[in-house]
Amino acid sequence: MSDDAARFTAAYDACRQRVWAYAASRAGRQAADEVVSETFTVAWRRIGDLPEPPLPWLLGVARNVLRDTTRAEYRRAAFHAELRHWTGDATAQDVAEQVTDRIALLRALGALSEDDREVLLLSAWQGLGPREAAQVLGCSAAAFRVRLHRARRRLLRAQDRTAAPTSTDRPRVHIAGREA
Repeated sequence: MSDDAARFTAAYDACRQRVWAYAASRAGRQAADEVVSETFTVAWRRIGDLPEPPLPWLLGVARNVLRDTTRAEYRRAAFHAELRHWTGDATAQDVAEQVTDRIALLRALGALSEDDREVLLLSAWQGLGPREAAQVLGCSAAAFRVRLHRARRRLLRAQDRTAAPTSTDRPRVHIAGREA
């Protein structure tokens, strides 16, 4: 066994339970296993940076993993909230309706140009305001607002086009010269 592998194994054996306890106290038992896994993946990749004693450093890595996970969850929630806002989706009671609406929205989003998707995602997913998003795109805040407004309108139109047909607006089928 190499020195790095032995050092990593020793740190893992000595600290795994304490890193797990830290993660469980911050994010719950279910997330703790994932946090520990990611923490020790970082430790293996950066084995040369692993100090003695390793526990404080590993807890710092676990803290960063938790922070990044929280940020990603926040971005996802903000993105979904923004999409619900755009579509005027009230609190739907039926899970099947929510799934159907989400699929239709994702199809509509996929039907947009890359530029429109980028504008929408900078605003909704990344949570950037008009000034910051405009800086990313290299345009003025006013130009970004116009692009965002147009992209939202195109998204709504794309949703109308990609919406699944209901029983009342079924496509007509022609069978042997007769309309069914």
